[in-house]
Amino acid sequence: MSYIEDSLGDGETIIARAHFHWLYSALAWAALLFLGIFVVGIVIFISMMVRKWTTEIGVTSHRFVEKKGLFSLRSNEIALPNIEGVKVEQSFLGRIFGYGTVRIEGTGVDAVTTPTIADPVGFVRAIQTAKEHVR
Repeated sequence: MSYIEDSLGDGETIIARAHFHWLYSALAWAALLFLGIFVVGIVIFISMMVRKWTTEIGVTSHRFVEKKGLFSLRSNEIALPNIEGVKVEQSFLGRIFGYGTVRIEGTGVDAVTTPTIADPVGFVRAIQTAKEHVR
């Protein structure tokens, strides 16, 4: 079971989950294929894939949640009413292939920037929809 599912409160449901874009995995495999004969390629591949496998990003009916970590756990959670601003950052290639980062700014909390995710605009839309339902 995932961290987000384990941490749900009474009546809280998962609205949306963010996922790493397929290009992230493609870059990890490319590092393994082209640099695999060197130890550095294997290290890059393993570190990128462990990051992908151990990161969870989601929006519930009450909060935004980001969890990272394999051996230790680090989470950032912002209650939906405390989210002041949401920004999407996409490069030119990000716009073409549909990936980017999302920066969530909250009251009294440092801003949280997600890793590169697929469909960042759709994820922001899910946050805004969840915020509207909280009101």
